[in-house]
Amino acid sequence: MSLLEIEDIQTYYGESHVLEGVSLEVERGEVVALVGRNGVGKTTTLRSVLQLTPPRAGDVRYDGESLVGLDTHEVADRGVGWIPEDRRVFAHLTVEENVTLSIPPGGDERAGLETAYEAFPDLRDISDREAGSLSGGQQQMLSIARGLVNENDLLLVDEPSEGLAPLIVENVADSLQSVAEDTTLLLVEQNLPLALDIADRFYVLDNGRVVDEDTTDGVTTDDERFQRLSA
Repeated sequence: MSLLEIEDIQTYYGESHVLEGVSLEVERGEVVALVGRNGVGKTTTLRSVLQLTPPRAGDVRYDGESLVGLDTHEVADRGVGWIPEDRRVFAHLTVEENVTLSIPPGGDERAGLETAYEAFPDLRDISDREAGSLSGGQQQMLSIARGLVNENDLLLVDEPSEGLAPLIVENVADSLQSVAEDTTLLLVEQNLPLALDIADRFYVLDNGRVVDEDTTDGVTTDDERFQRLSA
C-alpha cells in the first residue's frame, strides 16, 4: 500500500475545472516530483491533498485512509506537512521564533534550530531579525527551514527554489535530500534539473491531467517528454 494515493480527483476553483482526473501514488520513503508548465494544476494537487481545495470527486488516501472531508489541521495532525510557495512566515516574529514555533511539542528546540541553521547558515546570522524585514530569498529559506524541523511522515513542497540565487538553490537541494532520508516528499518544482536530481520518480501534468510518469533513472532535461514544459 502506498503512503499517498490520489485517485481520479476532480478539483475546481469556483466553476473553473482545474484537475480533471489526476491519479498518482507516492510510496513510503520516495521523493516524487510533479513537473509541468505554470497553471497546469501542480499546486492545486498539493492543495487537494491538504483539503485546502477539496476535490469534488475522486479520493485522496493517506496511509490507507481517505483524507477527503477532513479539515486541513486534521490532515496535518496525521503527519502531512507543507512548505508553501508563498513563504508563510510570521512577519513580526524573529527568525529563531519562527523556527521554534514549527518544532513539535516536546521536541528538542536546540536540535531543531541547529537543523535549520545547518541547512541555511545565513539564518544563524540573522536569527534575531524579524521575518518581515528579510529579503524574499531569506524568507524562502526560513519557510523551508520551518518545514524541515517539523516532524512529518509526508512533506509537500511547493516550488522551493523559486526566487532564490543559484548558491542558495544548491543549499535547498542538499537540505531536501537530507530530509528525504527520513521523510517522504511530494515536490512541485519548476526547476527541472533540481527536480530530476532530487526525485526518484516524476509525473508530468498538463491541462489538469497526468500525461506522463517515469523513474528519474537516466533521465535528463533533454528528454523529449519535457519539451512541452517550455511550450
